[in-house]
Amino acid sequence: MEKLEVLQKSPLFEMLSQPELELLAELSRPRRYSAGEVVFEEGDLGDSLYVLMNGEVEVVHKGSKGELRALATLRPPEFFGEMSLIDKEFRSATVRAKSDSTMLHLTAENLATFRKNHKDGFAFLVINIARVLSTRLRETNARLGGQPS
Repeated sequence: MEKLEVLQKSPLFEMLSQPELELLAELSRPRRYSAGEVVFEEGDLGDSLYVLMNGEVEVVHKGSKGELRALATLRPPEFFGEMSLIDKEFRSATVRAKSDSTMLHLTAENLATFRKNHKDGFAFLVINIARVLSTRLRETNARLGGQPS
């Protein structure tokens, strides 16, 4: 899949115009990871997000006793790493390639460039991040509390 095609399919970029998507495709950089390779570690300082083009990644978190707990498996065109762009905090989990994977990498600097050129598109992007984070939180609450989401 080409960069533009991936962006068009990702929930992160819903409601964006063609010119906005084209700029994001131009700004993004493909990154390749082999199965088992770590994309980023829990506790790393985050300054970017990733959109899966192909392959799968696993999101894992260290438990209180140091054991790794799988939180999610993500597939194209899902995205991850967005939380650190919103709250400017350290990564809350480790993400590693479950299979050979290619993803698009967008940095905070890339998104600042996008914001300067497309303020409305940037607003939609932030709304989409909030929507996905809300969905993920509801799913986690349901899993932990055994309640429907």
